[in-house]
Amino acid sequence: MIRGTITVSQTNFSTGIMALRIQFFALFLFSFAHIFAQEKEIVTIKGFAPSYVGGIIQINEIEDFVSMTESTLASTTVKEDSTFTLSFYSNSTQKVVVHANKNHGLMYIQPKANYDIFIPDKDPYEPKRPNGNLIEVTFFDLDSLDVNYKILSYLRWQDDFIGNNYHLRGPQPVEFAKRLEIFKTNVEKAYNADSMDVFFKTFVRFSIASLDNIQHAADRNRYEKHDFYLKNFPVSYENDAYMGYVTTFYEKMLPRLAMETNNRVYLGILKSSPTLIMKALGAEYTLINMRIREMVMITALSEVFYTKQYPQTNILTILDSLSNQSMFEANQVIARNMKVRLTELVPGGKAPDFAIKNDKGEMKTLHNYAKKYVYIHFYDPTGPKSTIEIEPLVQLHSKYQYDVTFITVYPNKPLDETAKLHLAKIPWEKFSVDEGSSILQNYKVETYPYYVLIDETGYIVASPALTPMPNGQYETIDKTFFFIREAREALRENNRR
Repeated sequence: MIRGTITVSQTNFSTGIMALRIQFFALFLFSFAHIFAQEKEIVTIKGFAPSYVGGIIQINEIEDFVSMTESTLASTTVKEDSTFTLSFYSNSTQKVVVHANKNHGLMYIQPKANYDIFIPDKDPYEPKRPNGNLIEVTFFDLDSLDVNYKILSYLRWQDDFIGNNYHLRGPQPVEFAKRLEIFKTNVEKAYNADSMDVFFKTFVRFSIASLDNIQHAADRNRYEKHDFYLKNFPVSYENDAYMGYVTTFYEKMLPRLAMETNNRVYLGILKSSPTLIMKALGAEYTLINMRIREMVMITALSEVFYTKQYPQTNILTILDSLSNQSMFEANQVIARNMKVRLTELVPGGKAPDFAIKNDKGEMKTLHNYAKKYVYIHFYDPTGPKSTIEIEPLVQLHSKYQYDVTFITVYPNKPLDETAKLHLAKIPWEKFSVDEGSSILQNYKVETYPYYVLIDETGYIVASPALTPMPNGQYETIDKTFFFIREAREALRENNRR
């Protein structure tokens, strides 16, 4: 149990042609059957989930490791005896997400494989999180040739190295660099026999590449890293270690560019032209690979989407163009998913920024509320449904105001005295906005009241979020706030130690 790729005469000419046609047709059928068989290879996952009896186990693939968009491969219900079984098709080795109700774990799958796993409840010592907790999938009787076995074994070796040597990075950087080189050499020797396992070899290579980023002494510069790790290596969209290294390597790429190149990129955005942007980015040496260059263009545009330095409409137009006409199919998927991430309020997506004035005339943006959860209350003081929620909302504020920031956004329109009295009962910050305000559009507010919950780092937790009043399943936002307070209190306790 383990945790955590002739010459023929005129007389015989017709006969020869017929024979060649038959051979070609047979070869075609064989090739088609081979491809079809690859596409139809079944993966089976069974196991135990005693904490989720009656709940749903769902296996999601990660469509791309840039937007981290997921799609469902299979789902099933846990039986009364706590067992479950599901099967689905897969034609490649890949990382998948195992969802158990709100909790989620990670594992790898490879075609034709059968897995026997145990799905635990969350760690009892870990605070319950509103979006669910990360859990550790346990394997039974895992084959030593399986990719999970190989990756888990390698990661244990890597963790041991870091645990025993990381303390040297500061006081003895040269010694740390020396030991890191020895470790990398030993890893290369140990896994040389796995040359046919392309996925695993790629995983190890770019896990090692990421270790290069933690040293200072004898560190390769950016161009050396590009030449050594990326320049001549195939783009591996389905490998999480490769994509993790690439996204980190090219993070915040636009500010790194030379001023002239940056200006050309800006001009390309103003003209909504992916072609002009690609040509501009071609001046950057680390973007000589066209596949990587186009992928970096997509991620760079997503990074600046909410900065207001670039017109959002133009960026969406460019992503829409790439999602249909990209030179590379995998980049089409990334562009399409990224556009969805930027325009839909999905949990885990970046919350749209805003710039609105409060009742005191002070301009506030989402950045003013960093380091605390934000509960945005979109409210119509003249609406009866909005009004009845004010009292329980005020009670929630008194309980959780130190861990959750409440703000109210309401339409700028004439209010009668009754509406003004209801508005006056709200003790937290209030913002009056025009009906066509961008905050209403960006948060897709169509009815009142409407709630959105944003986490401490500016990402969507829920939209729409639960309300202070019970819904059809007798759920309110109170339970979510309770878990937020528990998690933050645990973090404060750890910091005091």
